Amino acid sequence: MMPWLFSALGLVILLLAGDALVRGAVNLSLRVGIPALIVSLTIVAFGTSAPELLIAVQAVHENADGIALGNVVGSNTANILLVLGIPAILRTLHTSECDTRKNYVFMIGASVLFIALAFVGTFTWVSGAVMLAVLFAILFVAFRETRAHRAAGEANELEEIEEADPDMPWWRIGLYLVLGLIGLPLGAELLVDNATIIARLYGLSETVIGLTLVAVGTSLPELATTLMAALRRQADVALGNVIGSNMFNLLAIIGLATFIGPISVDPEFLRFDLWVMLASSLLIIPFVFFRQDINRVWGILLTAVYVAYVWVLL
Repeated sequence: MMPWLFSALGLVILLLAGDALVRGAVNLSLRVGIPALIVSLTIVAFGTSAPELLIAVQAVHENADGIALGNVVGSNTANILLVLGIPAILRTLHTSECDTRKNYVFMIGASVLFIALAFVGTFTWVSGAVMLAVLFAILFVAFRETRAHRAAGEANELEEIEEADPDMPWWRIGLYLVLGLIGLPLGAELLVDNATIIARLYGLSETVIGLTLVAVGTSLPELATTLMAALRRQADVALGNVIGSNMFNLLAIIGLATFIGPISVDPEFLRFDLWVMLASSLLIIPFVFFRQDINRVWGILLTAVYVAYVWVLL
């Protein structure tokens, strides 16, 4: 029982520390004069992926490569099937009003690149450098396009970043940063150590634990964001959040973790899980290209597919 409790505690610490780090970094950056546009494209995106990054780094450091890769692959699958599915059951996501085609193509390209590099057998620092270079290129394109099409001023940009608080005192910014920087490695160590113990206790592989327990846990922030976006009728935020998170998971998380050490690829990933991740991503083509809404029926279908996938794993 204790490993489950410590895993849950590690997950809670990760989520709270990640949120604290984002708030502190955003407000520090804005205070020292970094434009809100740059903050939203980089610091917020990286900050919200901090739990996944710390888990990957900790897992690689402890030679638990299955947890590192399982977390990323499982999180991407959960983001499509669960994070879009559950909110759609509660309220239709009006994705017919969104234009996310270009970013979606980037996400599919990142998925194909990731799978191609996985077939080498091991993610090395060379693989990581390639993925980070692709991510940098995508961010550069996004920055140029956003700046070209943005007519609103800095004040409106600030309103788009929920964590921005122009009146936040310096001591609170510092407190958020300290809590984030201490909490993230602590939470990651607790979660990875105890998830490994659970895997051994129940005869499960580290890969399966990474694909299920760890992946769903680290997808909770995306689920919460998408639920709120659905209730506020902000389908563009919901879909954009999932697409952006998946790109960062593939390119940044594993890309950076490879500089800690090589990450070996379990053959089961090549036979099954990577293809489930890619197929899940292709499932949302009707919502991206053909302007279909994600209604309750689609929500139930996506969630059911995820439940079936987890059942097969376990």
